[in-house]
Amino acid sequence: MEAPKPEEISHHPPTDQLQGLEYCIDSNPSWGEAIALGFQHYILALGTAVMIPTFLVRLMGGTDNDKVRVVQTLLFVEGINTLLQTLFGTRLPTVIGGSYAFMVPIISIIHDKSLMSIEDPHLRFLNTMRAVQGALIVASSVQIILGFSQMWAICSRFFSPLGMAPVIALVGRCVEIGVPMLILFIAFSQYLKNFQARQLPILERFALLISITVIWAYAHLLTASGAYRHRPDLTQLNCRTDRANLISSAPWIKIPYPLQWGAPTFDAGHAFGMMAAALVSLIESTGAYKAASRLASATPPPAYVLSRGIGWQGIGILLSGLFGTLTGSTVSVENVGLLGSTRVGSRRVIQISAGFMIFFSMLGKFGALFASIPFTIFAAVYCVLFGLVASVGLSFLQFTNMNSMRNLFITGVAFFLGLSVPEYFREYTAKALHGPAHTSAGWFNDFLNTIFFSSPTVAMIVAIFLDNTLDYKDSARDRGMPWWVKFRTFKGDSRNEEFYTLPFNLNRFFPPS
Repeated sequence: MEAPKPEEISHHPPTDQLQGLEYCIDSNPSWGEAIALGFQHYILALGTAVMIPTFLVRLMGGTDNDKVRVVQTLLFVEGINTLLQTLFGTRLPTVIGGSYAFMVPIISIIHDKSLMSIEDPHLRFLNTMRAVQGALIVASSVQIILGFSQMWAICSRFFSPLGMAPVIALVGRCVEIGVPMLILFIAFSQYLKNFQARQLPILERFALLISITVIWAYAHLLTASGAYRHRPDLTQLNCRTDRANLISSAPWIKIPYPLQWGAPTFDAGHAFGMMAAALVSLIESTGAYKAASRLASATPPPAYVLSRGIGWQGIGILLSGLFGTLTGSTVSVENVGLLGSTRVGSRRVIQISAGFMIFFSMLGKFGALFASIPFTIFAAVYCVLFGLVASVGLSFLQFTNMNSMRNLFITGVAFFLGLSVPEYFREYTAKALHGPAHTSAGWFNDFLNTIFFSSPTVAMIVAIFLDNTLDYKDSARDRGMPWWVKFRTFKGDSRNEEFYTLPFNLNRFFPPS
């Protein structure tokens, strides 16, 4: 018996663009509202920009002053990369931030015997930073070549709604939370979203800023009252408002510049492991771009535009290596989720947030004030926003026939392996203090461990392989290809020109294919 077609059983027909957004990618709120929303995106981007250096700089032998400089540099480069991506890349409203995908090879470099043998902590920090810079510069070539050569556009022709759904859904991951922050953010953004002031849904639009202000003040009160005085060090680090040591260590004015840590050093083993992280970043960003297009009420980015964005993201990793940000770049998933939470997908808002990143990264004391927000406040918000992005991934299944056993098999296996394989790698590493791949070839270990630490990467490998080998010729309609195929080329949909055309009439020199 033939399975019923999706449109025959659905009460809500699939739609190309997400409904209910106040502002889409090319529509803009008032300047005052846009600036406030841009500042909100900047505050959210601080979480990753502070967490990564806080963890890594200490392992490298760096001081609080070194940590502050790395945070400032990371924010400065994030602002530049975000502007480049929104102007010349995919042009989607995406913040380009630091990536956790690079943590495995960077930690491997930190524990390199030749670097660990340096006795002077500051000298070890500088030499490790230069080694990371060299590896990032080499690894950036992966995305630059795949993107600008349009090879990633060719690869994306094997994607389908069925294959991309698990990838986008697993881009979101949850961490330890601050319960009051979680409750307050959900209450403001969902239950009180209809509260308006001057016809503006202020609680829904600025739930993040309001919640952070209230809980930050609450955390400061607990700190001042001595509530954390006898708690474990980790709890104090995550919850106290005076443990970051950012404000006291930050200079008043400091402008990051290329090669500020000295000339990068290059090692083939380090670079190979970092190239695996660049591949993981590429895959995770591909899913995030698809999610951002939906939350900005745009069409899915055509293969040409997606590949162009990956190329510019490679330029971003190159800048990260030159400036010394201590990590590569990728799409900030939490900021993609905030597009949906605020129902504002405006490109201008993200460009304003990039301006805040650049401005406050140079004014050290002011930027450090906001960067001293306790980690648990960000963690609570991440749980909501990552979950929102995950649900956007699941929404792509509406274009497929989920009454097909083939589709149920592929979706279930991709989700399960995408969750369980990285979890196994994490648990193994926590117990054995090294990854499951543990041979005498360090570069090989870094490559495999980096790939299989990433849920979206594992999900993509499984989903794309099964989707393109399992009865794929007879399942085009069930896979959602009739809907998907029109977005493969720039001219496949008339709306693409509105959303993705380059500014300053640059399409004359770089015609889309």
